[in-house]
Amino acid sequence: MEEILRTIIENLVENKEAISIEKVTEDYKETYKIKVDKDEMGKIIGRQGKIAQAIRTIAKSLGAKEQKKIDVEFVD
Repeated sequence: MEEILRTIIENLVENKEAISIEKVTEDYKETYKIKVDKDEMGKIIGRQGKIAQAIRTIAKSLGAKEQKKIDVEFVD
Protein backbone atom coordinates (compact mmCIF):
# COMPACT_ATOMS: atom_id res chain seq x y z
CA MET A 1 0.00 0.00 0.00
CA GLU A 2 2.79 2.40 0.92
CA GLU A 3 4.46 1.87 -2.47
CA ILE A 4 1.25 2.67 -4.31
CA LEU A 5 0.70 5.86 -2.31
CA ARG A 6 4.32 6.90 -2.87
CA THR A 7 3.99 6.33 -6.63
CA ILE A 8 0.84 8.44 -6.85
CA ILE A 9 2.30 11.29 -4.81
CA GLU A 10 5.66 11.27 -6.61
CA ASN A 11 3.80 11.95 -9.84
CA LEU A 12 2.03 14.97 -8.32
CA VAL A 13 4.96 16.81 -6.69
CA GLU A 14 8.31 18.08 -7.90
CA ASN A 15 10.37 17.61 -4.70
CA LYS A 16 10.27 13.82 -4.38
CA GLU A 17 12.83 13.77 -1.54
CA ALA A 18 10.44 15.65 0.76
CA ILE A 19 7.80 12.90 0.65
CA SER A 20 7.29 11.12 3.96
CA ILE A 21 4.76 8.34 4.53
CA GLU A 22 4.23 7.03 8.06
CA LYS A 23 2.11 3.96 8.75
CA VAL A 24 0.24 3.75 12.07
CA THR A 25 -1.57 0.49 12.87
CA GLU A 26 -4.36 0.30 15.44
CA ASP A 27 -6.28 -2.95 15.91
CA TYR A 28 -7.93 -3.46 12.51
CA LYS A 29 -7.20 0.00 11.05
CA GLU A 30 -4.15 1.27 9.18
CA THR A 31 -3.56 5.01 8.94
CA TYR A 32 -1.06 6.46 6.49
CA LYS A 33 0.18 9.95 7.36
CA ILE A 34 1.57 11.68 4.30
CA LYS A 35 3.87 14.70 4.46
CA VAL A 36 5.16 16.69 1.52
CA ASP A 37 6.85 20.08 1.13
CA LYS A 38 4.57 22.88 2.37
CA ASP A 39 4.64 24.61 -1.02
CA GLU A 40 3.34 21.47 -2.74
CA MET A 41 0.58 20.51 -0.32
CA GLY A 42 -1.93 22.25 -2.58
CA LYS A 43 -1.02 19.91 -5.43
CA ILE A 44 -1.84 16.91 -3.25
CA ILE A 45 -5.12 18.31 -1.93
CA GLY A 46 -6.35 19.78 -5.21
CA ARG A 47 -9.30 22.06 -5.77
CA GLN A 48 -11.95 21.50 -3.14
CA GLY A 49 -9.99 18.44 -1.97
CA LYS A 50 -10.79 16.35 -5.03
CA ILE A 51 -7.30 14.89 -5.50
CA ALA A 52 -7.00 14.07 -1.80
CA GLN A 53 -10.39 12.38 -1.89
CA ALA A 54 -9.40 10.37 -4.96
CA ILE A 55 -6.23 9.17 -3.19
CA ARG A 56 -8.30 8.14 -0.17
CA THR A 57 -10.77 6.28 -2.39
CA ILE A 58 -7.99 4.31 -4.08
CA ALA A 59 -6.43 3.41 -0.72
CA LYS A 60 -9.76 2.33 0.77
CA SER A 61 -10.59 0.24 -2.30
CA LEU A 62 -7.26 -1.57 -2.13
CA GLY A 63 -7.69 -2.06 1.62
CA ALA A 64 -11.15 -3.55 1.12
CA LYS A 65 -9.61 -6.19 -1.11
CA GLU A 66 -7.43 -7.27 1.83
CA GLN A 67 -10.27 -6.80 4.37
CA LYS A 68 -8.48 -3.90 6.08
CA LYS A 69 -9.73 -0.47 7.00
CA ILE A 70 -7.40 2.13 5.51
CA ASP A 71 -7.31 5.85 6.28
CA VAL A 72 -5.09 8.47 4.65
CA GLU A 73 -4.19 11.74 6.38
CA PHE A 74 -2.31 14.66 4.87
CA VAL A 75 -0.11 16.34 7.50
CA ASP A 76 1.41 19.81 7.27
